[in-house]
Amino acid sequence: MTDTVDLIALQRRTRGVLVIGQVLAGLGLGATLTMGALLAEHISGSEAWSGMAATMSTLGSAIAAIPLARAAQRRGRAFALSAGALIAAFGALVIISAGGGQSLPTLLVGLSLVGVGGAVNLQARFAATDLAAPATRGRDLSIVVWATTLGAVIGPNLNGIGSAMGDALGMPHMTGPFVYTIAAQLLAAALYVWGLRPDPLTVRREWIPAVDVPSDALRRPIQRSVVLIIAAIGLGHATMVAVMSMTPVHLTHHGESVASSSFAISLHVAGMYAFSPLFGIAADRWGRVRIMVLGQVIMGVSLVFTSVFAETPSLVIVGLFLLGLGWSANTVAGSTLVVETCYDENKTRIQGRSDLVMSGSGALAGALAGPAVAVMGYSGLSVAAFGFVGAALVMLMLIHRTLADRRDF
Repeated sequence: MTDTVDLIALQRRTRGVLVIGQVLAGLGLGATLTMGALLAEHISGSEAWSGMAATMSTLGSAIAAIPLARAAQRRGRAFALSAGALIAAFGALVIISAGGGQSLPTLLVGLSLVGVGGAVNLQARFAATDLAAPATRGRDLSIVVWATTLGAVIGPNLNGIGSAMGDALGMPHMTGPFVYTIAAQLLAAALYVWGLRPDPLTVRREWIPAVDVPSDALRRPIQRSVVLIIAAIGLGHATMVAVMSMTPVHLTHHGESVASSSFAISLHVAGMYAFSPLFGIAADRWGRVRIMVLGQVIMGVSLVFTSVFAETPSLVIVGLFLLGLGWSANTVAGSTLVVETCYDENKTRIQGRSDLVMSGSGALAGALAGPAVAVMGYSGLSVAAFGFVGAALVMLMLIHRTLADRRDF
């Protein structure tokens, strides 16, 4: 049996490996949304296909969520995370091939394969909790989420250099940045294989039964709550994706420059990831459900800005930042709660379903946001998104009643 001191050291090492892996993933995936959209437009000759970069990437993440969770259950986190990173690297190679052959179907397949890296990112946050102490579980998860910020900021800024490098090497136009994707994902795969030893999920199975088995009195209400928690996470993600995906278009239609729209998205991403450790610590201190409610309230406030002040770009940008902030609170606290409200023997399976619902809801919301704006306008989309927030708050009230006897929730 591994002693407590060894577990603390192993958790610190695991968290460090996952943080570096998230930075590499951010660098590798930095080209997907921007360059993938531009490449789709270039190959198809139509702007209508540019949005498929985000859609196919998100769908790839959703499709891979459960298989990767099953792989983790059977063979450990290192195998699942490294396998997902290798698939993402192969996807980048397919994209380069699509650029050479000017094949849109091949490009869409490649984008979906790169999207598997997104599923790896989502599973990594759960991997951070495998050996985490209950008192710091939210913090450990949030630190891994926060690490995404570094890659998300640095990655897109490498696209210009990557494009110039690709052109100089005679690669298909606009495919140079995907070389970074291949290199970063291969490094991440090697890091997971080397760094996650012993495997944290394997160690957990040996350790948890002795110290962290829930009592029979709590099993039934906790298990019933999992569906509601996952649904609340999915609704929060749908709210964020629906409004975020249409904000750049809305801003440019109101005379804002592409640079201004990009700045708005940068602030939004900062809200999503940069403050996640604060919400993780808060969830550990004041309870998971309370911070999820806080996240939904912040998203509700953000929708006031994007609906009532839709014609004022500066206030729309404020709303977009708040939207990311609310998403962060809801996702960090909700993901921690998922870990703590299911049986240990089916924990990874439930985590996979949570990631599936999260990615799937985002893909569906993104696909419907465009038609919704065409019918109702941007402010109408924001008003409609209040329905998601309201539904999530109702679910959180039910979760609170079910888990009322557990003070940490």
